[in-house]
Amino acid sequence: MLDITQRQEIINLMHREIVPAIGCTEPIAVALCVAKARETLGDIPEKIDVFLSKNIIKNAMGVGIPGTGMIGLPIAIALGATIGKSEYKLEVLKDLTIQDVEYSKSFIEDGKINIFLKENCPNNLYIEVHCHAKDNKSIAIIQGAHDNFTYLAKNNQIIYQQDFIGNEDSNFKIDLDYDKIFEFTIETPIEDIKFILDAAEMNKNASIISKDGDYGHQITKTLSSEIAKKIIGDNILNDIISSTAGACDLRMDGAMVPVMSTAGSGNQGIAATLPVTIFAQSFECTEDQLIRALTLSNLMVIYIKQKLGKLSPLCGCVVASTGACCGITYLLGGSKSQISFAAKNMIASITGMICDGAKPSCSLKIATSIYTAALSALMAIENKVVSHHEGIIDDDLEKTINNLAKIGTKGMQETDNVILEIMTNKNS
Repeated sequence: MLDITQRQEIINLMHREIVPAIGCTEPIAVALCVAKARETLGDIPEKIDVFLSKNIIKNAMGVGIPGTGMIGLPIAIALGATIGKSEYKLEVLKDLTIQDVEYSKSFIEDGKINIFLKENCPNNLYIEVHCHAKDNKSIAIIQGAHDNFTYLAKNNQIIYQQDFIGNEDSNFKIDLDYDKIFEFTIETPIEDIKFILDAAEMNKNASIISKDGDYGHQITKTLSSEIAKKIIGDNILNDIISSTAGACDLRMDGAMVPVMSTAGSGNQGIAATLPVTIFAQSFECTEDQLIRALTLSNLMVIYIKQKLGKLSPLCGCVVASTGACCGITYLLGGSKSQISFAAKNMIASITGMICDGAKPSCSLKIATSIYTAALSALMAIENKVVSHHEGIIDDDLEKTINNLAKIGTKGMQETDNVILEIMTNKNS
């Protein structure tokens, strides 16, 4: 039985992990770190050296930077140095103008930016920025979470330092498990978790905007075509997939539109909220039911990411769609056991989907994941579940999730190295 303190801790965790973001969170986190280093320096830098973990580099190479029409880290770094405001956190570039982009391009052209791979990083999410101007130097470090500063210094004088252990900011590390999540979802007063509707509204708005433009791979338009309707059908599932993938297309293309991220990823936030929201509307569920389903979905994502870490070789769509399938199963009237069945079905199906960086084709992976989420939920409602005799699935959901995490960390480490090697040598 959760006490008041435990409930509040989980609510605080949700507020920490479910936050607005403009643009892909990896290059935006780099821009945030640069902005903080520039503010610490007290001047526009003459030179910027950036040291990054391989996962940050991988996730920032091919994604659009909001409001620029450009991709990759150099422009994100330049904008962080010129106009970024650290107080905005993952909306660090929201004041961006066309003039700012043109000015920031000169930083790149003048060779002021140097990007390095940080060897032997203590964490997959690691950003270290050194800014130089005249005889002054500042250093800012983010690690573990996209806005978690662990070190600030100017001219060798430490301004701020936070001990860092493990994959998460220890101040918000709460040991979740499925039992706690389910009880919290069912028993917490609605008014205490109603804020989750903000995530649904923000991500739904991104989806609506995506339908009016030519973003990314235009999954929405593809699924709206006459031939698609003949093959796939004009139905709720098609709407869920096209809306969710469309919001991802918008985001990965660099649109200046905020989305609500979950556990450090906008795509995870989109995939954890939109399928549940659209399903609830289609089945005329109550607002209270939607709130609880969204809470369940997002907490499952946060829980699994606690074990995987913010960045891993495993695609975040696997985790987000696992949360979504739990939320959908709840809306279908699923019991606690049936919701766990849905999660197992998901893990049995698409575990192993690689993360080869943030980019427009993430929308394809989201489409695949959401279809699997719907199938997993439908199976679960009929008490059909992948058994412990099959693959990595265990009778116990916690052990099954631990197996997923083991594959996504220890098992896929060399896969991650090979992915980065391929990505960085394609044009050599």
